Amino acid sequence: MRFGPFVAAFAIVLLLSFMISSTADAQSFPGLGNINGDTFSLSVTPQYPSPYSQTMVSPASNSLNLTNATLTVSVNGKETYTGSVHTFPVQIGGAGTVTNVRATIVSGGMSYVRAVSIQPQDVTLVAEPISSAPPLYPGKPSVPLQGNVRVVAMANLRDAKGNTSSPTTYAYAWTVDGIHLPDSSGIGKSSIIVPSPLQYRDSKVSVVVTDSSGNLVGGASLSLYALQPLIRVYENDPLLGIRYDHALLGNYTVSGAESTLYAAPFSLPITNGAPLVTWFLNGSSVQTGNSITLRPAGSGQGSASLSLTAISADNSTMGTANLSLTFGMPPSTNIFGL
Repeated sequence: MRFGPFVAAFAIVLLLSFMISSTADAQSFPGLGNINGDTFSLSVTPQYPSPYSQTMVSPASNSLNLTNATLTVSVNGKETYTGSVHTFPVQIGGAGTVTNVRATIVSGGMSYVRAVSIQPQDVTLVAEPISSAPPLYPGKPSVPLQGNVRVVAMANLRDAKGNTSSPTTYAYAWTVDGIHLPDSSGIGKSSIIVPSPLQYRDSKVSVVVTDSSGNLVGGASLSLYALQPLIRVYENDPLLGIRYDHALLGNYTVSGAESTLYAAPFSLPITNGAPLVTWFLNGSSVQTGNSITLRPAGSGQGSASLSLTAISADNSTMGTANLSLTFGMPPSTNIFGL
């Protein structure tokens, strides 16, 4: 009985010694290292990838010597790479498809594991410049100087099963040039109006879209560039109408008793109304409006200078154009009219 406490204490010491010895032995075994991945990290670029694109995954660590380490990568359970540690590409699938990436780094006989899941979402930004363009113009107006641009987010967030919900339930977080805009963000706010960037500079617009559950997240960004305003002059044919297929540049010959020209301002802001077009003949203002009809008077040949300006309604932006006119030319005798 008198040896009972001694035996119990001795047993406790032996137990503690066994636990310490076992822990030390376990740490020395390769492959039983930090499986939580706290020793290194994985970053995905871009942060919000688009469907069916290629992302770049970069390992980084402040405690491991990655130069002398080896990296093994598996994608969806299939090994895709083994070698030195560096940034590696990963091909991802459609919207909502989950791609599981597992990276194992072996350094100094220890193995460290980090995993990341990539789920792309379909988010697209469309820029709608609030600027002038001719009627029925098939192209898109350019971003105007001193104007505004409406940017619309078109989002279709899907889960791994392909299920989706209405975009009106999504939350949109807008950022312009790195500045978050809380007043323009929120549920259902899928569009934003931003001012045009300064000349020779760009403006970056980004959006992060989240579904109502907060589990599905996507994003997109675009850069806006403002263009100088310009004016194109077209002939308005009595039979063919305005000949948008041929802009008049440099010289124009007035054939017949009269010719009608049409001016189309491009890339002028129209937030406060349509731009005002003014025509000048030999430096003198003769008419306002998009069209002018030229009627040479008298006989003989002659020339004149025709110029015009288009000024935005707020007088912030102006475009100009010039033509050299020739009139009174003798009719062609070529049977083809050339």
